[in-house]
Amino acid sequence: MSIFHRALDRLADFIWTGRKVDLRFTAEYRTACYAVPIIKKLLAEGADGDAYRVALIPWHEAERPPHATYEGDTSRCRIDGPLQEAGTHWLPLGGLILSPGVTAHLDPFEARALHEKMQQAIEAVIRTWVRDHDLAAGPSVPEHFDRRRADRKAKAMIAAWASENVAAALPFDPDNADKCCSGEHADAPCSACRKGPGRD
Repeated sequence: MSIFHRALDRLADFIWTGRKVDLRFTAEYRTACYAVPIIKKLLAEGADGDAYRVALIPWHEAERPPHATYEGDTSRCRIDGPLQEAGTHWLPLGGLILSPGVTAHLDPFEARALHEKMQQAIEAVIRTWVRDHDLAAGPSVPEHFDRRRADRKAKAMIAAWASENVAAALPFDPDNADKCCSGEHADAPCSACRKGPGRD
């Protein structure tokens, strides 16, 4: 494609952001059975499609297919696939560590060792969470759930939490402390005042 045509295509993308394009793929039947549902999710409009596309950003950044990615607040490591069979073992081709001031490429054995340590750490954290929150005492629930109802409930919880945090962050006016619903002077508004009217 010429530079002129590429420029026109970019201009068209800018002007017609809502335009639709037809995509055609040829794949083996078994591959298509796995790929088509994923492609449909990636192409979906709205928040779900955006979330799926953002999740694949590491795929575009990596030279090899990522087998696993682990992220902290400022550090990240990637284990590179595809996994290679080595006797009775499977080894990654390598890995990458990104941390403040550090960019390190790992060989297959370093990557496998790090991968195993990350899995052990994650397992320990999950089991600690289960124990601390006494999850084993409750009834077992199905893995799948009613998405629409669960999303409504989650969004309501988030909205309530957000409004409480906004109310708690409001500045306290000592000149109007006597207007607190408790009628007492204080160094901070009471919880009812922070919630505001109609939040009982």
